[in-house]
This record gives sequence, structure tokens and C-alpha cells, in this order.
Amino acid sequence: MAQVLALVDDLFFQAKILETAKHLGITVRTSTTGGALLAEIAKETPKLVIVDLNARGAPVHAIERVCATAPGLPLIAFLSHVQTELAQQARNAGCTQVMPRSQFTRDLATILAQANS
Repeated sequence: MAQVLALVDDLFFQAKILETAKHLGITVRTSTTGGALLAEIAKETPKLVIVDLNARGAPVHAIERVCATAPGLPLIAFLSHVQTELAQQARNAGCTQVMPRSQFTRDLATILAQANS
């Protein structure tokens, strides 16, 4: 069972998330589309969902669908710090926390550890 599901199509961030999770002993499964993410959630409910708001394929819509499918599931999204409108759209869609990429990268181990508690 994956403790964390991530909607990330950027190979750099996929590798960073997976490597950090490996060091922490946390199981992460990545999806590159919102549909694939929802299919994973239908199979098993993770403890945390991470969304790259710059992923292709309408990540904000995926957030809305995740929140409708699994209310209360912690959902953390990251994006460029200058994309304030997109950040607000993610919050409005139900995202628990939205943060700049730099903060996400800095705090990644702590973020992933949430799924282990």
C-alpha cells in the first residue's frame, strides 16, 4: 500500500520525492495525470496526496475530484511562488496546503513523514 500518492509529471521532482521517501522508508506512488491519480485512490486510500500544480492535465480539477472522492484526505500542492492565482484556485478546490516549490523542496522530508505518523 502506498502511503503517499503524488501527481507529478516533472521527472526531477518525481526523482526527488521518490529518493527522499526511500530514505524515510515511506512508500510513494507517482501518477502523471489526474485520472491515474484518481484510479490509484480508488484502489487504496493513501495518508497523503501531493500535487504539482504545474503538471499537465488540469491538476486543480484533479484536486476537486480527490476532495469529492476522499473528503478529509490531506492534500499538499506546490507551484512557483509567483503563481498566486493558481495557488488560490487550488485552495478553492479543497487543497489542504499550497506552498512554493522552494519550501516544498526544503520541507520534503517533513512533509513525507506526515504519512508515517
